[in-house]
Amino acid sequence: MKMMESIVLVGPKYGGNVGAVARCAKNFGLSDLVLAGSAPLGDEARKAAMHAQDVLAHARIVGGLEEALGGMDYVVGTTSVRTISKGHYIRAAITPKELAHRLNGVDGRIALLFGREDYGLSDEELERCDVVCRIPTAQGCPVMNLSHAAAIILYELHGLSETGIEMASVHEKDLMYERVGALLRAIKYHKHKTDNTLLMIKRLVGRAVLTEGEYHTLMGLLSRILSSVR
Repeated sequence: MKMMESIVLVGPKYGGNVGAVARCAKNFGLSDLVLAGSAPLGDEARKAAMHAQDVLAHARIVGGLEEALGGMDYVVGTTSVRTISKGHYIRAAITPKELAHRLNGVDGRIALLFGREDYGLSDEELERCDVVCRIPTAQGCPVMNLSHAAAIILYELHGLSETGIEMASVHEKDLMYERVGALLRAIKYHKHKTDNTLLMIKRLVGRAVLTEGEYHTLMGLLSRILSSVR
């Protein structure tokens, strides 16, 4: 399997932005555009798409985020919000350049999530992501146009090497997080800290870009630890 990137627009409001993102996708050799929750695909979108009419015409329209993420191995969320609190992991972000460095040489299906033009992705949607990416911008004007943000991230990810080393799937990592949660309960970990700790572990694993082999090793280790503390 080679790296395959899908652009997922969550609740886009303006057809012009959707068309412009389709154009960016084709600029960087991508064709899989997914619209989760809404589909402003009228004349405004077609005009903005320019030479990427084929990308726009084949855009997949799905009912929600979970359907959009079906079959994905790695989910990248985007945000313009800086994380201030050290204990707030939902929006703990890396830069597009760091993202490209971590994904270089690992193969799999990657979903790039971009949120709504007015308030982006919700905390609940970002919790679903393996990693969060934020474009470094001036503090006084942090929010970029949707298509501009997509262009910067797609530029950084363009042309990464392929090695055949496959990453663990979203489903496999969800099973691993369930195992970690069971371990925290078995050792009577503080209940009020459990959710934040699980999210911290998810961000650590996301930044590491877990491979299939690493996943199976960690799952075996977790199973042995869990059986010994029960």
